[in-house]
Amino acid sequence: MPSLTAQRLHNTFQHLLILAGMSLLLAVPAWLLAGSAGVLWTFGLVILTLYLGGRVPARLVLARTGAGVLHRHQAPQLYRVMDLLYRRAGLSQQPWLFYVPSSDLNAFAVGDAEDGGIAITEGLLHGLSLRELAGVLAHEVSHLRHGDTRVMSMAATMTRLTVWGAFLVQLALIAMLPLAMAGELRMPWLELMVVGLAPLASTLLQLALSRNREFTADLEASVLTRDPQGLADALAALERRNGMWLASLFGRRQLPGWLYYLQTHPPTDERVRRLMALASRQGPRPLSSRPYRPSQPLVETRPKRQGHRYWLGRRR
Repeated sequence: MPSLTAQRLHNTFQHLLILAGMSLLLAVPAWLLAGSAGVLWTFGLVILTLYLGGRVPARLVLARTGAGVLHRHQAPQLYRVMDLLYRRAGLSQQPWLFYVPSSDLNAFAVGDAEDGGIAITEGLLHGLSLRELAGVLAHEVSHLRHGDTRVMSMAATMTRLTVWGAFLVQLALIAMLPLAMAGELRMPWLELMVVGLAPLASTLLQLALSRNREFTADLEASVLTRDPQGLADALAALERRNGMWLASLFGRRQLPGWLYYLQTHPPTDERVRRLMALASRQGPRPLSSRPYRPSQPLVETRPKRQGHRYWLGRRR
């Protein structure tokens, strides 16, 4: 098992390679449409889209889920964990938790460290222990710390622009088809083949980037909690619940290997294996000496489900 520093460097190198590949795929249709000027205009549009996307507050994402703000007095144990994770992550902002009234076992980060928080579902609160929840929260804190939601927004923007560019190239090809059939125009078949495959390749790279960020968040979570076993147990519990439908879809426990390339998250077995390797090296180190009493609920009062009007009226 490589060291934590070597693993971070490896993940960062993969991240840069994937983004470079997506940039090249985006440049091909732009170059065919308008030459070097088209490439410059396209990347200018990407930068503008990313800037505007960074201005979209987290509340707009929460409005679509019907989430409510989980205040400190409603979940004191969870906020104690969050305070410690934020301090270890070097985040100066106050942590925010949001409650999603759903039976799904899920948690997700919204926004970034400056304007964001972590949403957790009712199913996750019932399905995991406090130790396992701490691992999941640390995983999402890592996403906030590194701005992963912004990174994935950038990747999605580049993929959409690649799809649109390929579509415009196809329209231009149809318009020039009479000239090509008359022999007055030479068709750049190699470039056109690359353009035809560019949307698929960009989508696969976007999924690969997502899997890379998940591996990195697992690694960072194990550093923040100093308890890789807790996150490994949480991932195993989530796989037992959420992975059953996928396995039943294919009628077997072992999923087809090609399905890996179409997933946003790495295989749970691989994630658990990496975390257990870390756990065996550093030994058990609990997040806090404060005991968890099962008789004391993690969330004492549930916030109400909030709609769009509530979230659009909030400042954060």
